[in-house]
Amino acid sequence: MNKILEIKNASVFQGRTQVFDKLSLELSSNHSTAIIGPNGSGKSTLLKLLGREIYPVHSEHSYVRIFSKERWVVSELKTKLGIVSYSLQQNYSADAIGLYVVLSGFYGSDGIWSFQTFSPKQIEMANRVIDDLGLTALKSRNFETMSTGEQRKFLLARALVHNPEVLVLDEPTSGLDLCACFQYLDIIRNLISLGIKLILVTHHIHEIPPEISQVVFLKDGKVIANDSKEKLLTSKNLSDLFQTSVKVVESNGYYQTIPGHS
Repeated sequence: MNKILEIKNASVFQGRTQVFDKLSLELSSNHSTAIIGPNGSGKSTLLKLLGREIYPVHSEHSYVRIFSKERWVVSELKTKLGIVSYSLQQNYSADAIGLYVVLSGFYGSDGIWSFQTFSPKQIEMANRVIDDLGLTALKSRNFETMSTGEQRKFLLARALVHNPEVLVLDEPTSGLDLCACFQYLDIIRNLISLGIKLILVTHHIHEIPPEISQVVFLKDGKVIANDSKEKLLTSKNLSDLFQTSVKVVESNGYYQTIPGHS
């Protein structure tokens, strides 16, 4: 069985703080997966491991493999794995126009720089993705003048220029109003239908699309559950995970939580 991610006995630090102690986790390429956990559970650190921003402490019995490889040239990894994170949106060069945001995906940079060059094929691909996401009218607008939803779509287009096998999305609908949220979820569902696998990192249960079949619970730097969505997204399990009483409601493949007490 092919795996998107294999982590075994990984100890990982952010600065002097140890986030993971002998973390082990496998994500199969047969599923789209949601990784759920409260704030402080290690979700952001896991994203940085995936993006090769940080590495585990070297150990003979420890490894992090992405698509079965431990060593990657980051630029090559980005052709298979597209990451859209909240930190990227916050730190992105504000004066870049929409087209440049998408083109920067070819270099994995947070803006366009003078030493970067783009082939006609790359420019054509960027414009095609922009058009596919309905962003053509915005491609000459400054990133900082866009709404949160528009910025999120351009960063998604940035990740899609490589036609990646897997998309990793960090709380993709956070900060969006209902209309923008539903539009974004529709885009994600369409991408999954085209064969792209999704890793969704979130604590917002409502943004898990029906096509996701696997769920991982992350808490205090540990994987406490890894199973099917139907088994894990229950009132009891989510109440235990977030240490508060919640009731789970399911409709049309979507899940929502409401307070579990009256």
